[in-house]
Amino acid sequence: MADPDQSERLAQLEARIKKLKAKGAPKPHQEEHYSQAQLAWRMVIELVAGLLIGFGIGYGLDTLLGTIPVFLVIFTLLGLAAGVKTMMRSAAEIQRDIDRPGKGGDERAKDGD
Repeated sequence: MADPDQSERLAQLEARIKKLKAKGAPKPHQEEHYSQAQLAWRMVIELVAGLLIGFGIGYGLDTLLGTIPVFLVIFTLLGLAAGVKTMMRSAAEIQRDIDRPGKGGDERAKDGD
């Protein structure tokens, strides 16, 4: 039969192991804290990516079809529109996270002041 002192020590060891494992566990993506600069860069990159993809498609079509840069202009404008739409979606997602209770936002609003 196991010694009671040994059982107690084993339980303490298991509790310490569980505590250390929980400390090193990765956090879910939603609980990470992003600085304002990181969020701004994300939005800028989304806009530039949309522009570059539209420019590339338009240039490729103009080169392939041998036309004047009509596709270049059209697809660059479409890329700009897609980039702005993606930026607005990201901004709405960030605002929704800020407005969620317990996830940030104005501390006074939470307290009712």
